[in-house]
Amino acid sequence: MATKPTKKLETFPNPAPGRDFHIHMQIPEFTCLCPMTGQPDFATLVLDYVPDKKCVELKALKLYIWSYRNEGAFHEKVTNQILDDVVTAISPRYARLTAKFFVRGGIFTNVVVEHRKKGWTPASRVDLTQFEPESAVRG
Repeated sequence: MATKPTKKLETFPNPAPGRDFHIHMQIPEFTCLCPMTGQPDFATLVLDYVPDKKCVELKALKLYIWSYRNEGAFHEKVTNQILDDVVTAISPRYARLTAKFFVRGGIFTNVVVEHRKKGWTPASRVDLTQFEPESAVRG
């Protein structure tokens, strides 16, 4: 059975809803079409989010991203649309989407969009840099 691209983002329950944790995804094969020329645009997408009650399912995300392959879209619009769709699907505490488009006409374009759930602020970061890893070799 062939799998087809879709705009439906499937989700699953957050396995640790009482804790803030960071999910980091790199999506190196994003493509869409330039709405002016019809030529393909290529990008690496980086999705970072702190889930609330739901997480996005990876295969569904892959099929969703694939659905843009034959669509014309300006970089700024498609980046905002993808983040809006992720936020609609999972209502994360925080999300950031970075779209790193490959060179076109001598210009690299990066678009970064963010979402914060109203009232959510991250916990203070714990600084562990003072703990250097010990060598397993005795001197």
